[in-house]
Amino acid sequence: MTSSPPTPKPEPSFAEFVAMMAACMALMALGVDTMLPALPQMGIDLKADSQNHLQWIIVAYFSGAGVGQLFFGTLSDWLGRRRVLIAGVLAYVVMSFAAAAATALPAMIALRFLQGVAASSANVIPRSIVRDRYVGSTMAKVTSMIYVVFLMVPVMAPSLGQLILFVLPWRAIFLLFAAAGMIVALWMWRRLPETLMPENRSAPNPRHLAHVFMFVIKERTSFYYILAITLMTASVVTYLSLMPQIFDESFKTPTLLGPVFAGCAVGMALGSTLNARIVERFGSRRISHIAISVFTVTAIVHWLWAMMGQESLISFIVFQTMTMACMSLSTSNFAAIAMEKVGHVAGTAASLQGVTSMVGGALIGSFIGQHWTGDIALLPLGAALCGALAFGFVCLAEKGQLYGRAAVN
Repeated sequence: MTSSPPTPKPEPSFAEFVAMMAACMALMALGVDTMLPALPQMGIDLKADSQNHLQWIIVAYFSGAGVGQLFFGTLSDWLGRRRVLIAGVLAYVVMSFAAAAATALPAMIALRFLQGVAASSANVIPRSIVRDRYVGSTMAKVTSMIYVVFLMVPVMAPSLGQLILFVLPWRAIFLLFAAAGMIVALWMWRRLPETLMPENRSAPNPRHLAHVFMFVIKERTSFYYILAITLMTASVVTYLSLMPQIFDESFKTPTLLGPVFAGCAVGMALGSTLNARIVERFGSRRISHIAISVFTVTAIVHWLWAMMGQESLISFIVFQTMTMACMSLSTSNFAAIAMEKVGHVAGTAASLQGVTSMVGGALIGSFIGQHWTGDIALLPLGAALCGALAFGFVCLAEKGQLYGRAAVN
């Protein structure tokens, strides 16, 4: 008697697939943005020697997310997308429970690094799944739709964290991460089919990885644009690390962190939306070169404004919203330009780009954040320095040919 073949898993609808991938990718942003309002209270309970030391909770998460991209990307190319992704999300759940029980800052930092490693699976593998299922303009459409849904997380997450703190201790936020991870893992286990066929799988190849690394390093455009992305990531890490201290120590209004963060995140969302509408008309280079210039000038003006003692909550919101919009316009295009000449090794090159930009950005952002002494001017100063250096690397990549017709395509 022969057994019947297993029934294939039903394909999710287009709308369900987009929602599933967006929910999965949202886990990574949820893991950092939601907990920002809780950092001051965490510092008390975890007996931090300095509020600046709490920034390592953010930095460790970003560093782990960077390292994990290469690990999970390579593993999913070998073992398939579905089970590696579900395993990564379940590891995220376990690390969330463990972080909720942490009683000392060093343990929390270590757990946050591991949580970031696990969270990276929910960031890098969904992009591979989309690439498996769709091509061309359809893939671009799906990616854009996922990103639009994903952008709702940084808008709402800090306010959600603040609402939780009104009724529950900060540890409940980590339990929220665990619950969200379990829901997404169960959803994918029930509804997500495997998208990478066995004949398309490949075992890890350290020699190939080393070859791609050397190629990316030697390719001028890719190398310098990756460095520019790293510096822009550093400005984001600085922003995330300092926001709780700015609102707790400088503005003395910690409960406003969530709404203000949401407002600034809207600037990032508008920048992404604008880029999608105009990039084909004006070209990624022209848009990103203008954006990084405006980013740097805005940060310098903000720094001078703060140094003159003119900073207020309104001016902070205006300057930071402009800064985040320009960051979004520049970084997304930088990433595309960095991949132009490495298309034949795109998957591995993208993973290396992610590792370099996130780990490097986390370390640079941490260095800036550790100089916090209560002066808001540090935030725009750090952004201005990152922007100026990024602009310099772009100049090196383009041999000084910026803005004009030579830099349109």
